[in-house]
Amino acid sequence: MSGSDRQGVADPIVFDDFLKVDVRVGEVVDAQPFPEARKPAYRLAIDFGPGIGVKKSSAQITKHYTLAELVGRKVAAVVNFPPRQIGPFMSEVLTLGFPDDAGEVVLVGVDREVPVGGRLF
Repeated sequence: MSGSDRQGVADPIVFDDFLKVDVRVGEVVDAQPFPEARKPAYRLAIDFGPGIGVKKSSAQITKHYTLAELVGRKVAAVVNFPPRQIGPFMSEVLTLGFPDDAGEVVLVGVDREVPVGGRLF
C-alpha cells in the first residue's frame, strides 16, 4: 500500500524521519469563525510557550467544537511545516485530529496537565 492510502498503514520510515516532524502541545488562546473558508472551519491562535510563541491555525473542527469551548483547550500541532495560505488567512501550524465514523475531526489532546511547548516523543 502507498503512504498516501489513508486506510492502510503508511510506508515505513526510520526514526530520524519521525524526529523531523515537530509536534508540540499548545493552548488555544483565541478562536474565531472563518466564514471565508471553503469548508467550515475556525481560525485559532495557539500559544506554544516562550520558545515558539503564539501561532495561527485554520481547523475544520466545527462539527464537534464550539468557539467558546476551544479557548483554554490543549491541542497538538505540527509546528515546523511552512505556513499555508488558506483563503485570506495564513495558517502557521497544523492542528492534529483523528476522523470519527463520519469523517469529522476529533482533536488530539492530552489527558493530564502538561506545559505548553512540550514536544511529542
